[in-house]
Amino acid sequence: MKKNLVQKIIEKHLLEGNIISGEEIGIKIDQTLTQDATGTIAYLEFEAMGVKKIKTKLSVSYIDHNTLQTGFENADDHLYLQSIAEKYGLYFSPNGNGVCHQVHLERFSKPGETLIGSDSHTPTAGAIGMLAIGVGGLDVAYALATGRFYLNMPKVVNIKLSEKLNGWSSAKDIILELLRRLTVKGGVGKIFEYSGEGVKTVSVYERATITNMGAELGLTTSIFPSDEQTKKFLKLQNRENDFKEISADEHSEYDEIIEIDLSKIVPLVACPNSPDNVRNVKDIEGTKLDQVIIGSCTNSSLTDLLLVAKILKGKKVKVSTIISPGSKQIFINLLKLGALSDLVESGVRVLEPACGPCIGMGCAPVSGGVSLRTFNRNFKGRSGTDDAEIYISGPVVAAFSALTGKITEPSGKIPRMEVPKKIKIMDDLIIAPRKTDTNVVIFRGKNIVPIKKFNKVSELENVIVGEVVLKLKDNITTDDIIPAGAKILPLRSNIPAISEYVFSKIDSGFVARVHAVAKKSSGIIVAGENYGQGSSREHAALCPKYLGIKVIIAKSYARIHKSNLVNFGIMPLIFKDPTDYEKIDISDKLEIENVQSLPSQKTLTVKNIAKNFSFNVTCDLTERQLKLLLSGGLLNCL
Repeated sequence: MKKNLVQKIIEKHLLEGNIISGEEIGIKIDQTLTQDATGTIAYLEFEAMGVKKIKTKLSVSYIDHNTLQTGFENADDHLYLQSIAEKYGLYFSPNGNGVCHQVHLERFSKPGETLIGSDSHTPTAGAIGMLAIGVGGLDVAYALATGRFYLNMPKVVNIKLSEKLNGWSSAKDIILELLRRLTVKGGVGKIFEYSGEGVKTVSVYERATITNMGAELGLTTSIFPSDEQTKKFLKLQNRENDFKEISADEHSEYDEIIEIDLSKIVPLVACPNSPDNVRNVKDIEGTKLDQVIIGSCTNSSLTDLLLVAKILKGKKVKVSTIISPGSKQIFINLLKLGALSDLVESGVRVLEPACGPCIGMGCAPVSGGVSLRTFNRNFKGRSGTDDAEIYISGPVVAAFSALTGKITEPSGKIPRMEVPKKIKIMDDLIIAPRKTDTNVVIFRGKNIVPIKKFNKVSELENVIVGEVVLKLKDNITTDDIIPAGAKILPLRSNIPAISEYVFSKIDSGFVARVHAVAKKSSGIIVAGENYGQGSSREHAALCPKYLGIKVIIAKSYARIHKSNLVNFGIMPLIFKDPTDYEKIDISDKLEIENVQSLPSQKTLTVKNIAKNFSFNVTCDLTERQLKLLLSGGLLNCL
């Protein structure tokens, strides 16, 4: 049988189930990664499982999100993470060493292996032929404890690239074109596998931009073949021994094929406030800017920043312009190649290698300001300024726009780009694991609160009665549920404290209302399509659970968030008839009947007591996931 690339890797790692679209499978996990904003809670969960040794080949704990020490909280979390790594045998990448996805691509990613990470942009490693999937922290903790990860087998879509990019078009424009065509929910339940003659013209750094932003389509992951481009990249990284050629068999089958002629791709920009609000740069050229930022895990590679330095060399930026290299290795090579001085002389501010402004950790725009960023998300308020307008582009458009102070279509002669044949390798800052040492004392700062196991129930209640405490629109993000930013992110290891901010940007009265309802019944949230899109932050499920939310009824869910809801024992129900959503309001009392029949019939009847009508909901969970709900969540199952 002819196999595609995804099937080949999954077959090699398959532990349970069949490789059939829609069926649940269990796969062996080779590697895991965490970052500090999600890692602290993940390792608290891992500790709660009582496991003494990790079961993966390689796991890395990165510090890249909460890098500002405005108080003791972030510094305490970092020391906790370092002591966990030392005790259990993980690699540790300290503050300032770089963004997890960039560093992992450079130092640890391997063709043909599996990776899960507690960050939605973990699929970045798919650029090198790795099956890399973003998940919640509890799924990472479970993989550390068992070596396993479960998911419903996605559909595999072949993205067939032909020709090559022309002019100033870039890899960012390829993924923006896909977002324009398919929207932020167009990839749910799918993996994009890239192939075709055009693939040969796309470097690993460019592939990483595409696989990284595949997360904005709702994809499970994206993957490129491991080929000559991969070999070239690994040789540059002094990791040629990690190269393994792997690609789809000729004439292998896919669930769908999408063709893209790279020669027809033009410079694009995503307009506020969604990555799929995409337009041609020339159509919005002249939009005045207050700020330009180039960096993040999407566009902070060595080749990205060398090209930006070429464009800016000998010129002066006309607007506040900020650049953040993706890793310390990139930073030092920019310095050695003279590109850093070109950037600084042009008037650019240079930040340390970290996520920084992408998650609202500094560099917030002015009130009502307009910022053009090379990031992956432009959700309202994510920048740290609620009324700012955020545009997304590739580094080329951002560099040209920095020189004019307004969104500008690139023009003129393209500078010759010569990627160095040899670079300085920076891996000495990463602390390699020693033999696990049970005598290591875990550091626990006063902001770190041990994870709470929720009550285990012997069976689902037959009737759940609750009150609708919030009604939400389509495409609610995890940023909407638990905001990012320098004020709230440091509370990630303190669930009681951070829970006070749930939905604070949407409804400031939500938490008080839930507390009031919890005294007499359960809280129920009603939502539209694609509920929980965006970041993998499991706090968006854990905190509502902590507040007493038992049920969410939505038109549809984003993949990672749905898994997180199940992992923490919140029932994710789906409107059988989406029009029933319109008939429900805040404070309506709902009665969900015959809950015990859920494992057999998958459909429940809900009575709206306040308005005297009934509607049906479905629950498309697997037998294993239903068991998790019965147990009060994944943590109770070990």
